[in-house]
Amino acid sequence: MKLVEAVVKPFKLEEVKDALLEIGVQGMTVSDVKGFGRQKGHKETYRGQEYTIEFVPKVKIEVAVPDAAVPRVLEAIIRAAKTGSIGDGKIFIRDLADAVRIRTGETGDAAL
Repeated sequence: MKLVEAVVKPFKLEEVKDALLEIGVQGMTVSDVKGFGRQKGHKETYRGQEYTIEFVPKVKIEVAVPDAAVPRVLEAIIRAAKTGSIGDGKIFIRDLADAVRIRTGETGDAAL
């Protein structure tokens, strides 16, 4: 099993969610996060004053999937989240030792 974490632009959340549901992903966790990558934030002007915004708002989507589903999940996220401009985000893949469905006690892939 793998945990796929995607950090994407907030306005792309619905498109990514729809793409994942379309390929059969049954659940996901979504968090509002802030961070920066190579762009190191950006500058904004408010009432004539320039401010540096160091942490850019992003959305983190986490999905736990069987190993075999990882390529389809990656392709769906990339297709839905890509704008072609800086700050499109990153995808991280982690190994999951186990998962347990609390309601039934199922473990492993059956718990997903």
